[in-house]
Amino acid sequence: MEHTYQVTGMTCAGCEYKVQTLLSGVPGVKQVDINLSAGEAHVTMDQHVATSALQNSLKDYPKYQLSEAHITMPAIEDQPKSWAATYKPILLIFGYILTISLIAGSTALGFDWMLAMQVFMAGFFLIFSFFKMLDLDGFADSYAMYDVVARKFKTWGYLYALIELALGLSYALNLNPVITNVVTIIVMTVSIIGVLQSVLNKKTIRCACLGSVFNLPMSTVTIIEDGLMIIMSGIMLINMF
Repeated sequence: MEHTYQVTGMTCAGCEYKVQTLLSGVPGVKQVDINLSAGEAHVTMDQHVATSALQNSLKDYPKYQLSEAHITMPAIEDQPKSWAATYKPILLIFGYILTISLIAGSTALGFDWMLAMQVFMAGFFLIFSFFKMLDLDGFADSYAMYDVVARKFKTWGYLYALIELALGLSYALNLNPVITNVVTIIVMTVSIIGVLQSVLNKKTIRCACLGSVFNLPMSTVTIIEDGLMIIMSGIMLINMF
């Protein structure tokens, strides 16, 4: 069944992201779609969920007030997006970064895999930190919904975006490669724990990897993204010794 609720207090994409994530965490809620301009939350449920339970999920953010608007009978679901359409933004980003990396790694003496990976890591962290910086508050709020550290210390969300930026610059400038790769492994390992928990628990929440700009669901794609960074930094670190 699908219920529609009025939600006041939402003023930006960060608010939309936060309300969607909070409501999605309520047991029995299958999917949440937010209409920011209309101030509405369309909630699809596996079973009946009391309005009070939804309101309670927003209690830590009193500026968001949820009330009943109208209830509709089970309806035919919208045509779901294909996998490619859903992850188009991240696929394009990876495609561009990969292209630049392959070009940079191609030298007169052959292909330099270490250089290609270094350029890839630089591009990855710089671009992903850029999208987080567009709405740093929105990212921090969203990240706190699933990251194991940010759930306890919201400040970690802000620090994480800055660390990504620092790592991107470090890879681009080849600064302290040993320290840079060690920090990458630690940070991405901590990050992937929360992602794994969300995916394994089949929680329908947005991935905050690109901040609050794009509506990307948490999935195995996010695991691959974090895992790839861990593997590449590990390979680079091993090759230094």
